[in-house]
Amino acid sequence: MPGVLIIEALAQTGAVAILSLDEYKGKNALFGGVDKLRFKEKVVPGDVLKLEVKIIKRKGPIGVGEAVASVNGKIAVKGELTFAVV
Repeated sequence: MPGVLIIEALAQTGAVAILSLDEYKGKNALFGGVDKLRFKEKVVPGDVLKLEVKIIKRKGPIGVGEAVASVNGKIAVKGELTFAVV
C-alpha cells in the first residue's frame, strides 16, 4: 500500500477521533499537516492494516493526534497529524 494512502487513511481515522468529542459534534475536521512521521515496515497486499489515532493535544479548534498504523502488531507507520475543526 503506498505511503500516501496510509497517511490518508490515518488522517480520516484522526478526523473521526477528534469529531467524536462532544464539543465537536456536527462539525467538520480539516487535515492540517504531518509531523515526525516514520515508515518502518512495508504494507503489502494481503496485510491487514490496523489504524489508531489518539488525540494528544488540543488548543481551540486545533488538535494533534498520535497516529499509528500496524500490521500483525508491528508498527508500519507512526507520526503526528494536525487537524483543524471548523
